[in-house]
Amino acid sequence: MISKRRKIREVVLESIFQLDFNNNVTYEEILSLLRDLLENKKVPQSLIEEAEIYIEDIFNNKDDYDNLIKNYLLNWEFDRVANIEKSILRLAIFELKNRNDIPPKVILDEAVELAKKYANKKSAKFINGILDRLAKEEFKRL
Repeated sequence: MISKRRKIREVVLESIFQLDFNNNVTYEEILSLLRDLLENKKVPQSLIEEAEIYIEDIFNNKDDYDNLIKNYLLNWEFDRVANIEKSILRLAIFELKNRNDIPPKVILDEAVELAKKYANKKSAKFINGILDRLAKEEFKRL
């Protein structure tokens, strides 16, 4: 059975994935998509507000998160990073930055699991490497 937190992560991931395909997408459109996905996945009402906080922060700080990702890429261009990988990284960065109640190892493990499900095993290793360095060096959480 999928945990409630994993459902939130998946719905947020599916919503923010749209940011790389439409530069003109509005916050309201992403929020509407999020709410539709939450309803379809039967996420409890009590968790909807939490998911909306994720969306608002990631939407408003996308460029900052992307710059962090760029700083931790080794021998790789940001434009070559798959959109799903960028979305997973943004989600994990949000949690590393804002969710001190979630252990960093859990955040990294969840990002790796999302990569395995939505991308592939190479993506999982790539994401784990970037997030491990980010967590240690940027957020001092590992």
